[in-house]
Amino acid sequence: MSTDDFQQDSDLTISWVSYVLHLVVAVGAVIPGGQVGPLLLVVALIIDLVKRGDVQGWQRSHFGYRLRTVLWAALLYLLTAPLWALFFFPGWLAWVVISIWFLYRVVLGMVRLNRGQAMPDPSAV
Repeated sequence: MSTDDFQQDSDLTISWVSYVLHLVVAVGAVIPGGQVGPLLLVVALIIDLVKRGDVQGWQRSHFGYRLRTVLWAALLYLLTAPLWALFFFPGWLAWVVISIWFLYRVVLGMVRLNRGQAMPDPSAV
């Protein structure tokens, strides 16, 4: 096994670990009372931030994809937080939609990683 093959396997393993952590967080956000996520999300975020610069090829797109997903979800949760204080149901509904969107993005990323496919470039849209 060459050094490049070993590095690609290592990057793939790290990517899977990060996706699994994101998946646990996403499922916990959708299931009532299943909030196990903040610490796991921080761990996954740190992994992605630290390793993103080291990863080459198609796998690099997954690191950026996970980072964008977490940042967008955090922004959406923050923007809809006041709804909880004003009206319970709209706040709850907004967070359910955001959580389902987060879960969808994580599963989509896992499927594409399993197929060996890069995530689409967001600037190409």
